[in-house]
Amino acid sequence: MSNVGRTCSGAITAVALAVTLTACGTASGNEQPTTAPATTAVAGPSTQEVEALFDTWNRALATGDPQQVADLYAPDAVLLPTLSDNVRSDRAEIVDYFEHFLANKPSGEILESHVAVLGPDTAIDAGVYRFTLAANGTQVDARYTFAYERVDGKWLIVNHHSSAMPEAH
Repeated sequence: MSNVGRTCSGAITAVALAVTLTACGTASGNEQPTTAPATTAVAGPSTQEVEALFDTWNRALATGDPQQVADLYAPDAVLLPTLSDNVRSDRAEIVDYFEHFLANKPSGEILESHVAVLGPDTAIDAGVYRFTLAANGTQVDARYTFAYERVDGKWLIVNHHSSAMPEAH
């Protein structure tokens, strides 16, 4: 007879719960498995909710107001921008980038999106987008990654990487 059934006490992690209950319930053949109190899982955002965050960001670009765009970023966000060699890691640097970028009158559209929900308050959207720069009629295709975190009920960009496509299309 195994002594597994005799060691089942104390705190049990959620991951080990099913294995432990099975082992405890079958150790001598007489014990009945016990059930832990039900836990309520907090649902993460839907893919559509995450995709809509780009639309919010794109509408902020359309205002031409760099402060409004920067409001969508967390205070400690990191921006690796498309049209600048400088990493932007605070609000002032992010505002500075958008002051210059918005002068081009950009409008973005998603060409390919891959959303990963990492938890109830964390998600990533990565793919390819195209910017049309109305100031000169240029189009720029770029790879992007937005990492989002929900803080006090509001989705903020915590990391944004954008790089022009390396191959001519």
